Amino acid sequence: MSATDGPGAAPGAHTALGLPLERLEAADKVTGRAPYAYEHPLPDPLYLHPVTSTVARGRITAVDTSAADATPGVRLVLTHTGAERLADTGDREFAVLQSDRVSFYGQFVAAVVADTPETAREAAALVRVEYEAEPHDVVLTADHPRLYPPGDEDDPADHEQGDPDAELARAPVVVDRTYRTPMEHNNPMEPHTTVALWTGDGPGPGSGDGDLTLYDSTQGAHPVRETVAGVLGLDPARVRVVSPHVGGGFGSKGSAHAHDILAAMAARALPGRPVKFALTRQQMFSLVGHRTPTIQRVRLAAESDGRIRALVHDSVEHTSTVKEFAEGSAATSRMMYAALHRRTTQRLADLDVPIPFWMRAPGEAPGIYALESAMDELAQACGIDPVELRLRNEPSVDPRTGEPWSDRRLVECLREGAERFGWADRDPAPGTRREGRWRVGTGVAAAVYPHLYNPGSVAEIHYDGDRYTVDIGAADIGTGSRTALTQIAAQGLGLPVERVRLRLGDTDLPAATVAGGSSGTVSWGAAVLAAAAAFRDRHGTDPGPGARARAAAPEDAVAQGRAVASFGAHFVEARVDADTGEVRVPRMLGVFSVGRVVNPRTARSQLVGGMVMGLSMALHERSVLDPRTGHVVNADLAEYHVPVHADVGDVRAHWLEGEDPAAGPLGARGVGEIGIVGAAAAVANAVHHATGVRVRELPITLDRFVG
Repeated sequence: MSATDGPGAAPGAHTALGLPLERLEAADKVTGRAPYAYEHPLPDPLYLHPVTSTVARGRITAVDTSAADATPGVRLVLTHTGAERLADTGDREFAVLQSDRVSFYGQFVAAVVADTPETAREAAALVRVEYEAEPHDVVLTADHPRLYPPGDEDDPADHEQGDPDAELARAPVVVDRTYRTPMEHNNPMEPHTTVALWTGDGPGPGSGDGDLTLYDSTQGAHPVRETVAGVLGLDPARVRVVSPHVGGGFGSKGSAHAHDILAAMAARALPGRPVKFALTRQQMFSLVGHRTPTIQRVRLAAESDGRIRALVHDSVEHTSTVKEFAEGSAATSRMMYAALHRRTTQRLADLDVPIPFWMRAPGEAPGIYALESAMDELAQACGIDPVELRLRNEPSVDPRTGEPWSDRRLVECLREGAERFGWADRDPAPGTRREGRWRVGTGVAAAVYPHLYNPGSVAEIHYDGDRYTVDIGAADIGTGSRTALTQIAAQGLGLPVERVRLRLGDTDLPAATVAGGSSGTVSWGAAVLAAAAAFRDRHGTDPGPGARARAAAPEDAVAQGRAVASFGAHFVEARVDADTGEVRVPRMLGVFSVGRVVNPRTARSQLVGGMVMGLSMALHERSVLDPRTGHVVNADLAEYHVPVHADVGDVRAHWLEGEDPAAGPLGARGVGEIGIVGAAAAVANAVHHATGVRVRELPITLDRFVG
């Protein structure tokens, strides 16, 4: 098979993979024809607005709904005393209005449904809730008394090889530094939204009758259906989730959340009326996850030539008392560089905070920031160029397992990136280059992201005599998966793209796994290729109208005995105002090894988007939690800072051509998250090179350089 033919191609196939096609739904989106969750046209809708807790820990002692009940247009007020008892609340995130306990600031404690969103919001403000507040703890410290190791026997939190403590004691060069990252929040343009509608006879609580439809903003329609059905005690066949278009998610929409359950409960009490519920921007800061703050101590023991003997990475994070979520920030240090001796540990403190959840590259983004910052400090301590230091510590096999790499190519990324960026012109001494009032520096960092392949997706193809329709319950959260999967189907069928129509985002379509962990296109694409092969085998190249075939993605698509991951290298120029400490980044360059690229246009968009989010992580993003209340005080886009156009300079993403047969039928690996990994470290390293000041806590704001 040649690279031109592509995987799964029919004889004489049209070449669809690798074409930089525009998004197929682009015109619908810019003209407003593409319906997002809140916009589905449903007759006579009602609107929900929640009441959220104003204490971080305690119990509800009284709820007065009289004023809300008396408001014209109010149809329902739900509280913990009158809400239905849910069938399964083993996952406590979904125990919505089930007791008087309050476990974090912003938790649902009541809800109002009314004829208009304005009425619902006004009436919700009239609900009076009294609490018996209890002492709360929302502050993470490195020595918190409740630290514990997450995980289980099959996936322990701690890993150790050799004797790293002995090497740290005798090595000629030792770097021992602690790095901190703050609480951060996903802020997709489309808020988390669901519209719930019960139909059929007798959909009362506990009856089991009736069907539930959710128009939901989600990264996985089928996983949401399974969760909601279990919580409500329904056969999953009686729940339909519809999500054809999603306005971003970055991980936060990777599962159902409490708002899905609350909307379904309200609609169940008002059968036949759609209930629309869109979280406000402020409510998203407590109800749909966040990236945990981290405190990471990294120790590197090296020879004077920079070759690492021992690597120790200890990470401390918080989780919620409601539900454990572990970020895994130290995990990449187990395999990034050659070292005979290493140890990684992870500890969690369960605090009275909202539940953390996925945020783009969970674990890898904060973890690589710490490791790659420490590598820069080691390069300075040894007097070695930071690119050369990384080349000297390239492992020939995966240090965790001893398995050979399938397609690591980090050395090529570093060398090509250095050439494209003009790294050879760099003055090695920090704080020496100045242009007017600007101190100028450059930085580098490496990147890694594991290759995740999720079996379980199914695709079906049918032919109507003119066009081939491919059905799969996948998600397009703005990544371009609708376009990429159409290209994959066309390649597998040997057809031009124009003859293929793809349908996704609906549980009425064959099952598909979640869009998460950069696994979507590779996992769903394997199912589409399998269905195309089954269609060709059954119907040949001249099918009749009504021809149909269905197939599942193979269970074991990733080669055994090989270490499969994506890698990359970031290069950054930073400028720091000598008087004010303002930081600007005029140039960012990334070179990545991601296997086959299905669509260069959408892949570049994802890589550049990740790099910009890494810039945001480095210079802007921080959720400020008031320890007195447990409340995120900057819970809006006016005060939770993200970069705007004026903050983003020349950002360029390149990749190494080729494919990775070990990664699966497509030879591709994900591109959604590798762009953010390492970007913040490259910015921080460039800032240090510009100023000589090492900032070890993100974000890097101007106050770090003033005073």
